[in-house]
Amino acid sequence: HAHAGLSGLSQIFTSSQTIAGRSREALVAAMLASGWSEDVARRALAAVMARRAAEARGPFAAGAAPLPQAQPGPDPDDPRMLLMLAERPVQRLLMLRQPRLALFGGLLDDDECDALVELARPRLARSLTVAERSGGSEVNAARTSDGMFFARGETALIERIEQRIAELLRWPVQRGEGLQVLRYGPGAQYRPHFDYFDPAQPGSAAVLARGGQRVATLIIYLRVPEQGGATVFADAGLDVAPVKGHAVFFAYERAHPSSGTLHGGAPVLAGEKWVATKWLRERAVD
Repeated sequence: HAHAGLSGLSQIFTSSQTIAGRSREALVAAMLASGWSEDVARRALAAVMARRAAEARGPFAAGAAPLPQAQPGPDPDDPRMLLMLAERPVQRLLMLRQPRLALFGGLLDDDECDALVELARPRLARSLTVAERSGGSEVNAARTSDGMFFARGETALIERIEQRIAELLRWPVQRGEGLQVLRYGPGAQYRPHFDYFDPAQPGSAAVLARGGQRVATLIIYLRVPEQGGATVFADAGLDVAPVKGHAVFFAYERAHPSSGTLHGGAPVLAGEKWVATKWLRERAVD
């Protein structure tokens, strides 16, 4: 249903059963009655609502077109499936062109994953999101993980991983935010969202002043749950299963839903999921 149903669902919502005329929960209930699972129904609905909102605003949100950004990442035309980095080979397991997305195998080894988890564990706190009005941080019910940030180059391990990421994605270390480690316990999730800063929101100006817009995301899986916890790309109809040491990368050429990078972390059903996230910016982050 998730892969084949998005286009059909969109057609339904653009006809007589419009989103404007029905509540979100009423639409979910109708989808459940038609045989959709609740998780897939909510992801599909979020994707269609984001697409409709983008269409309603057009490409000139806030009075100005979001201009294409330079993008980090591997060359999509490079035929190699094994990328020989200075320290270690990394597998390129999957490449999509729209959205621009890649899955890498073996970016970190097991010891590096375990070391990151143990370094981060004492500093975990409830994860925050960027406050759209102020540009500060706030608790958001859509994000129920615990997390922390490392400073760039904080330890020899962090510095080594950051250099490896910079080589893999062809983007300077200075243009990356500090590595964030997140823990998702049973039931924890991150509902579908975009990683760029919405230029239409008043709080974005303060964040954009420090390194400009986000242009790409790398999520590294450090510890794998027993069940659940996939990274879900609703527009692409793609679910990425967490595998220890693997990483999923995606770039967004515009700070706009048309980038096709709506994504989320599906609920963990058993065990814990640990990830490290690296966000890349246009310019050096001070």
